[in-house]
Amino acid sequence: MSLQRSVDPDQVGFDPARLARVDEHFARYVDAGQLAGWQIVLTRRGEIAHSSTYGLRDREAGLPVDSDTLWRIYSMTKPVTSVAAMMLWEEGRLQLTDEVSRWLPEFADVRVYDRGSALKPYTVPAVEPIRVWHLLTHTAGLTYGFLQTSVVDGLYRAAGFDLYPPSHLDLATASEGLARLPLLFQPGTAWGYSVATDVLGRLVEVVSGKSLDVFFAERIFGPLGMTETGWWAEGAAADRLAALYAAHPATGQAVRYDEVGALARKQPALHSGGGGLLSTAADYHRFTQFLLRGGELDGVRLLGPRTVRFMTRNHLPEGQDLGRLSTGGFAETSFDGIGFGLGFAVVLDPVPSRTPSNPGEFYWGGMASTAFWVDPVDEITALLFTQLVPSSTYPLRAELRQLVYAALVD
Repeated sequence: MSLQRSVDPDQVGFDPARLARVDEHFARYVDAGQLAGWQIVLTRRGEIAHSSTYGLRDREAGLPVDSDTLWRIYSMTKPVTSVAAMMLWEEGRLQLTDEVSRWLPEFADVRVYDRGSALKPYTVPAVEPIRVWHLLTHTAGLTYGFLQTSVVDGLYRAAGFDLYPPSHLDLATASEGLARLPLLFQPGTAWGYSVATDVLGRLVEVVSGKSLDVFFAERIFGPLGMTETGWWAEGAAADRLAALYAAHPATGQAVRYDEVGALARKQPALHSGGGGLLSTAADYHRFTQFLLRGGELDGVRLLGPRTVRFMTRNHLPEGQDLGRLSTGGFAETSFDGIGFGLGFAVVLDPVPSRTPSNPGEFYWGGMASTAFWVDPVDEITALLFTQLVPSSTYPLRAELRQLVYAALVD
């Protein structure tokens, strides 16, 4: 699928000389050895105004980033799972206020961590049951073991739920295991980045009667023409998969990370709705255009426009932002002035985060420093792909916004 520029930048309000700064800036990361390579795609009013690649997808093999390079998108899987859940909501098959235990009985009678150590935690009953909207907004009280900021994170790691669930589990058994662990907080009282979207993926399976990979393929990827997006790479596709790198803790240099990177070449037992997909820039470009256009692309409608608008409003309790409601321990987004919708971070006010954008912009990113945003006000979509963990190593996302909005002059 072509990602060639389809319009001169100045025809859609970009200053070409200012837009050139994007590539110049990010090239410096590669030249300094901090990134192996990257791919950037920018659109305005549905037209591709900028599409570029730089560096290597596999530095050790000397293979360049190509337009069809496959990337691990990790948590950029979460918006896809959220769209799947909302498709079922539009069909009347679930309500956002429904108790999750209606479909996943393991989540009945969950308990909440109150005090004590990982060796002797004291828990109390949940006052409020986990509801569907809690999963979509990360307010369920679930967490991630790899965050390492709480006693509950430690309990997750002790149970085998660290960066990934135990490799032998499928989504059903993983959901059962997570339900046995205490919640970090009472549902609906705080925001904590978590495995909630994995549980949401299991909910999609039970409600739809289809495994998550089949639902995605039949209901989302096929209709949107996302022919390169899937759960692992094999054969010729594996040759296009970018290598995964980690930042050296002392130097910041990109160091190959095959221990985790190799997992993308194996068929997984668990289809992670929270972080399992591989994709290309062309495929995720189609996903962002579908969102920008209010749930429709090329005559195919998966969601109604009012549903997309509803998903991209702030759903946090009492209209709070993440700066006030977050439990901390996560750095994929700046929290001040940022709300959270049904699967996306949402800009409420760009001033507190000191990053130019528009109220109403929605976005998310992945563990390997990939990112996207959709700005309905200026009709912009932006995509950044690279493969460096953790995503907080460099301020790539903020810098891309800074450069893109500085180039917008109409």
